[in-house]
Amino acid sequence: MKEKSKSYYGQQKAVNGFIQVLLLVLGIIWILPLCWVILTSFREEPGSYTSYFWPKGFTVNNYVNLITQDQQFKFTKWFFNTLLVSVISCLGSTLIVLAVSFALSRLRFKMRKPLMNVALILGMFPGFMSMIAVYYILKGMNFLSNPLVCLTLVYIAGAGLQYYIAKGFFDTLPKALDEAAYLDGATKSQVFFKITLPLSKPIIVYTILTSFMAPWVDYIFPSIICGSEYDSYTVALGMFKMLEREFIGAYYTQFAAGAVLVSIPIAALFISMQKYYVEGVTGGAVKG
Repeated sequence: MKEKSKSYYGQQKAVNGFIQVLLLVLGIIWILPLCWVILTSFREEPGSYTSYFWPKGFTVNNYVNLITQDQQFKFTKWFFNTLLVSVISCLGSTLIVLAVSFALSRLRFKMRKPLMNVALILGMFPGFMSMIAVYYILKGMNFLSNPLVCLTLVYIAGAGLQYYIAKGFFDTLPKALDEAAYLDGATKSQVFFKITLPLSKPIIVYTILTSFMAPWVDYIFPSIICGSEYDSYTVALGMFKMLEREFIGAYYTQFAAGAVLVSIPIAALFISMQKYYVEGVTGGAVKG
């Protein structure tokens, strides 16, 4: 028995060691492109292609020129355009998603299940399939004069279709809490804001992250709605211009610098909210 036990633990140790090495290799492969982008953003020599990985010289001028020079590419303006659209869309989309999910999870009304099925089917299709129809609707309503407002409306209007994950979380919350609150005279809005939401930190954080990232990295809708409104570009649309044939040689290192700057808000938002997500998951939905 002792020999079998030693053999089992030896095999288990070997398997664990192999998994650790495999995860280390995969981690290096995953982080290598990030390191390359960061190194390219500090690279002194211009050009879109080099035969070496480590730059021969380092400089911060790529960041300085990207932020201060706006004759050709107005990165600072594009950055704040994207930030404004993302923040407003995040707030509106989060509230709509949570409200729709709560209604479909807790309330019972006619056409509830058919409505859920239709919304689920529509959510399976990619959003860019409707971009031409959305464009002509906005054009017919004379909204295209302000592309940033159009983008915000588009992102918020389609947020309700992403209800299924939050609804699944709300379904796990005990309905006895709602019933007890109703017996005490609470309204449905009071139950939603004072009972359900305080117990739903994980799904709130998840909804905020996804609602913020969607407009922050989107390229398709801004390319259709913004059109030739150069001052209304988002960073995804504006930075893509740097990769065009006539600009890529001179602006590639600035493009890498812009990619680093664009990733900072997403990383900061995730790091700041990660602890709340972990606390909600580890603490459970209801504490006794």
